[in-house]
This record gives sequence, structure tokens and C-alpha cells, in this order.
Amino acid sequence: MKSLSKILFVLALLSFTFNAEGQIKVDLKKKLEQQVNRRLNQKADQAIDKTLDTVEEGVKDGVKDDNNADQPAESQNQEAKGTEAKAGSNSSVQQTALESYSKYDFVPGEKIIFFDDFSQDAVGDFPALWNTNGTAEVVTTNLFSGNWMKFVMRECVWTDALLNLPENYTIEFDVIPIKGEENSMGGYLVRLMQAKNARAWDSGSAPGEGGFCLNVEYSGRPTYHTWLNKTDCQNLKLNGYKDDAMYSQKQNQKYHIAMWVQKSRIRLYQDQNKMIDLPKAFPTDCLKPDRLRFEYGAAMISNVRIAVGAPDMRNKLMTEGKLVTYGIYFDVNKDVVKPESYGTLKEIAAILNEVPDVKVKIVGHTDSDGADASNLDLSKRRAASVKNELVKSFGVNGDRLVTDGMGESQAVAPNDTPVNKALNRRVEFIKL
Repeated sequence: MKSLSKILFVLALLSFTFNAEGQIKVDLKKKLEQQVNRRLNQKADQAIDKTLDTVEEGVKDGVKDDNNADQPAESQNQEAKGTEAKAGSNSSVQQTALESYSKYDFVPGEKIIFFDDFSQDAVGDFPALWNTNGTAEVVTTNLFSGNWMKFVMRECVWTDALLNLPENYTIEFDVIPIKGEENSMGGYLVRLMQAKNARAWDSGSAPGEGGFCLNVEYSGRPTYHTWLNKTDCQNLKLNGYKDDAMYSQKQNQKYHIAMWVQKSRIRLYQDQNKMIDLPKAFPTDCLKPDRLRFEYGAAMISNVRIAVGAPDMRNKLMTEGKLVTYGIYFDVNKDVVKPESYGTLKEIAAILNEVPDVKVKIVGHTDSDGADASNLDLSKRRAASVKNELVKSFGVNGDRLVTDGMGESQAVAPNDTPVNKALNRRVEFIKL
């Protein structure tokens, strides 16, 4: 505005000064007016261009987000390699810190009896270890690494063979809620149940002999209930919901769900939070679950792990001299300890801190997927990461800990099934 005022002042001055020289005045005035108009137009154009650029970027971002949301997960795989390559060395920064799980007391079972990360299945196929009365397929996604079982349906998909579960066991899986048939988050149900039909599905809203159901509604709110079909057990049924925002699930985000069954008691964890604790969920003689089932909604599932037996860590390490643990987790081909390992590491650290004179070697092991040299290097890095977490997060004296890695060279099972591969992926603590 100051520049414009100066120009107008000059025009007025020229008009006064050159009043006698009309033609010169007119020519100069026209030139100056043209310059003023050009400058005003340039500023207006720049402002308009800036606004249009902002709007255009917003539209592009919106289209990009919508395209990613609408794309089937298997199509999104085209972007996965680029996304992971960019993340690469920053994976440890992006991952949730172990310390955030400081109240996580879940310790997985010692012996793995079922594991499926769908790595043995071809993308686009129905997974081999499951059955369905609807449809599901194995996919990859740029959202998270690995293979996932994706379903969008009003039917169900279940573990094909019946599970032989004792009194104490743990069940874990990763889940990503996705868009359902109504073009919004579909929610999903997961049932731990006792089947009537060993080779087929049990129908109805209270299928089989009974069980426990976690229902994540389309709004993200988790609800739960038990159903017990034996006449003398029906009055023991339970139900409830969790309205806390911290438990609400959101579309396209990954959650780690863990169930811990000890006789009649069931505890359920979502990420670092204990969400449900039912002391009498499965009363004695009322129920013996033998099947895991997902149904009625839309989600992607992976890393399904069922293990039995509470690990006797103290006796294994201090008496037998060797503790083998499957409760320390890593992402595929990564050496960063996942936060859901907190409960296991806490138990091991407590033992080590109670006997400060004992020295321990931490040894990493892998399955046979990939090159031998890469697996050897990965196993060494994983052992070093475990030591680092024990020192940093639990105060264990690092001078007592040495690390090593054996790669795939000391397999404890053939690398031919998902369960056997999971048995070979382990961390050992050896008393020196």
C-alpha cells in the first residue's frame, strides 16, 4: 500500500508540474497507470496462485488418503517395498517404546502348539490351516509388513483342526480393523469356543458348547460375553463392554491381542493394556475350548500364536543352566525388541537381579528363511538388542551379559511348517 501511495503521489505531482505540456503528461500518466495496474494484477495473481496451490495440494492429499483407504490390501502391496525401504533404518524410532508396556504382565506359554503368520500361503489363496463358510484370502499391505488373512464377510473363519488345550494356555494375534461391506469400519468378532462340529462350523448366535467372545463394534468399542450352553451352567454367563477411549479400535491401525487362560480365569490384553479380567469365565466342567474363530465383520489377522504351559524361568536358568524363551518378539528380519516382550523380559530381569554374581550368555536363533549369512548376522543383532533392553529398561548389569548368535545352524525342529519355524526362532539364556 505504501508503494501504491507513492506512485499516486508522483502522478499527482506530474500532473501539476507538466500541466502546460499536456501530451507529455498524458503519456507519462498512461505509462505509470499501466505499471500500477501490472503490479496490482501480479500481486492478485500471486495470491490466487498461492490459494489454488494450497487447495490443489489438499485435494491431492485427500485423493491419496481415499485411494489408500479404498484400495484392497493386496493392491497396496505395490507401495509396500518403497514404504519399508524408507522406514528401513528408522524402524526402531517408529516402533512403540518398550517402556510404554511397563504395566504389561502378560507372559506367553512355553510350548507353541499353533502358529500361523501365513508366510507359507500364496497371496490370494485361502490359508491352509483354516476353514470357512464364507471367504477370506492371504494379502500383503503397505500398512504393515508380512502376510495377513483378510476377511470382509458376514460368515466366519476358524482353525481347521481342533485345538488340544490344557488348563493353562495363551493365545495371541495381531489384528487390523478395515473397511467393511457398509463402506466404513466393519468391526469383527473373535470367539474362543468349544465346537460341536469338528469338521464344520457351528451356527447360531451361541454356537457350539459355549465360549468367550470379544466383539469390536463398527464404532471401535469392544464388548465381550460368555455363553454356556449346558443347562447347569447357563446362569453363569457374563457380559460387558469397555467405553474408555484408550480401548477403542480404529480403522487401519494394528492391535496386538493376547488372551491368558488359567483354568476358569481369562485375561485379555490389547497392546499394553489389560482390558478384561474374568475370574470365572470358564467354570469347572462347563466348558473346554478347542477352537479359535473370527467372524462377522472386516479385519486382517496375522501372527496367530497359541502356546501352553507357564514357563518355569527360574528353575530352567538357575538349576538346569539354560532357559529357552519364545516370549521375546521381533518383526520379520528386524532386530528391534517388540514391546509385547515386556512381560517376559521383566521376569528374566527379576531373576538376574536377584542373583547378581551369575553371568549369562544371550544367544539368538532364527529359522532357515533367507540366506545363512544374513540369518547369522540377524541372530547376533537380536541377542545384542535383548541385552540392551535388559540393561536400559530393567537395570541389569551389562558386565554380566555376553551375546552371540547362531543363525539357523542349531534348529530344534525341521523348517517345514509355521509351528516348527516358530520353534526355531528363539532366544536362549545360558548360565556361565
